[in-house]
Amino acid sequence: MSSTPTTSPGHIGLNVTDIDRSADFYRHAFGFEVLRRGGEGDRQFAFLGADGALRLTLWQQSDHEFSIRTAGLHHLSFQVDTLDDVRTVEAALKERGVQFAHDGIVAHGEGASSGGIFFTDPDGIRLEVFAPDGADSAPAPHGESPTCGFF
Repeated sequence: MSSTPTTSPGHIGLNVTDIDRSADFYRHAFGFEVLRRGGEGDRQFAFLGADGALRLTLWQQSDHEFSIRTAGLHHLSFQVDTLDDVRTVEAALKERGVQFAHDGIVAHGEGASSGGIFFTDPDGIRLEVFAPDGADSAPAPHGESPTCGFF
């Protein structure tokens, strides 16, 4: 009898409506570099990463914004080391006019030490940037229910 190997996420692939707009957003919001671009016409792609490692692939093949009413992706979460790192990302997003689901850093739930910011990309894909601890005194918008579940 063989056992299934333990896996971990490799990269994330997203369908987008405008490859240039999305690549620019993720480069500035998360500090990703463009590792490769290709395709032609309305079927283009961009591979984004950090330190040469692939983290995110963008595929221009969508006609509509992301819908929370469709089964599939709920949100993407990116972890940073500290709440100061969260604030750095937040400042970069504010410079780009990004709208947030909550005002400032919020806890993942009542009594949780982890917390972060919640927002959407240009296609409406829900995103989160969080730190694993330090948010003990931050508000929890939904009480004990996970903040990341309802934004």
